[in-house]
Amino acid sequence: MNHITFFCCDQMLASSMTLPIEMMRAGENAAQVQNRNSTALTIVTAGLTQEKVQTAAGFSFIPDYLIEDLPKTDILFLPALWRNPKPNLRRNPKLIEWIKRLHSQGTLICSVGIGVSFLAETGLLNDKPATTHWYYFDRFQKDYPNIQLKRQHFIVQSGSLYSAASLNSLADITVYFLQRIYNKLVAMHVERHFSHEVRKAYNSTSFVNEHSQHPDEDIIQIQVWMQKHYPEPITMVELATTFDISLRTLNRRFKHATGSTPLSYLQQLRIDGAKDLLKNTNLSIYDIASNVGYSDLSHFNRLFKRLLATSPTQYREMVRAKLFSTQ
Repeated sequence: MNHITFFCCDQMLASSMTLPIEMMRAGENAAQVQNRNSTALTIVTAGLTQEKVQTAAGFSFIPDYLIEDLPKTDILFLPALWRNPKPNLRRNPKLIEWIKRLHSQGTLICSVGIGVSFLAETGLLNDKPATTHWYYFDRFQKDYPNIQLKRQHFIVQSGSLYSAASLNSLADITVYFLQRIYNKLVAMHVERHFSHEVRKAYNSTSFVNEHSQHPDEDIIQIQVWMQKHYPEPITMVELATTFDISLRTLNRRFKHATGSTPLSYLQQLRIDGAKDLLKNTNLSIYDIASNVGYSDLSHFNRLFKRLLATSPTQYREMVRAKLFSTQ
C-alpha cells in the first residue's frame, strides 16, 4: 500500500493535500530509521488536465499525471474545496468514472469536507454512512438523500471509502493509514510531531464504521459493561462468569466480533481513561493508575509505554505543552 495519489482541482484547499503528504513523508522517514529496508512511498498528484491548478490559497502547481494516465494506486485522496463543488462535478463526468474505476480496483479512497461530494456523486456511498463539513450538512443531505449522513461523527468509514469532516479529521485518517502501511510506532511518532495535543484515536467515539456495530449482541453487552466498569478490578475469568459464558468461548467470540481479545480491549479502555486524566487533572501518576484499575504502578507504566511509546509523565508534558498563562 505504497502508491498514493492526490487528485487536484481549482479552488481546492491546498492543506488537504500538503498536510497528509508531509505526514506521509514524516512516517516514511521514521520507518526508515527503524528499518532501512522499509517501504518507500510513491506519492503523486493527478488532475483533469496538466495545466496549472489554482488553489484557494492563491498559489498554483501542475499535476504530475492526467487521471487517465495514472497507473493503479493504493490510496486516493480527494481534496477539500472552498466553494460549491457542483459546477466542477457537472463539468467533469470523467472524474466520476475514474473514481469508480479505482474503487473497483480496490483503492482506498479518502475525501474531506465539502470534497466528500466527489464520492457522493459516484453513487458509491448510496445507502452507506458518510460525513462532511458541518457547514454543508443541510445541502449535502438535500443533494444526496440516499446517503446516511452522520452529523455527529468526524470520520466515517464505509468499506474502502473514508470521509472526514475536517482537516483535523483528515490528519487522524492519515495517521491510521500510516499504521496500516508501517506500524503503530511510526503512526504514533507522526501523531506526536504533527498534533501536540494528541487527539482521540481514529477509532474513538468520533468515528463510525459501517461494520463497527458487529452482530454479536452478547459481546456488545459485554463491551458496554466493560466501558462502565473498567476502573474496577476485573479478571477475564470473572468477566466470563458474570455473563455465564466459558472463558474460552468469551475469548473466541470477542476476538471474532471485535478483532481484539477482551483483555486487550480492557487495557485500551483503561489507558484511554488514563490519557484523559493525565491531560485534564493534576492527579499523581500513582493515583491515575489506581483510578483506572491498576494497583501496580510499574505494570501501569510498562503497559502505557508499550501502547503509546511514551511514559505517562512524558505524555502529560506533551499534551499540556500548549497550555500557557497570559499573566
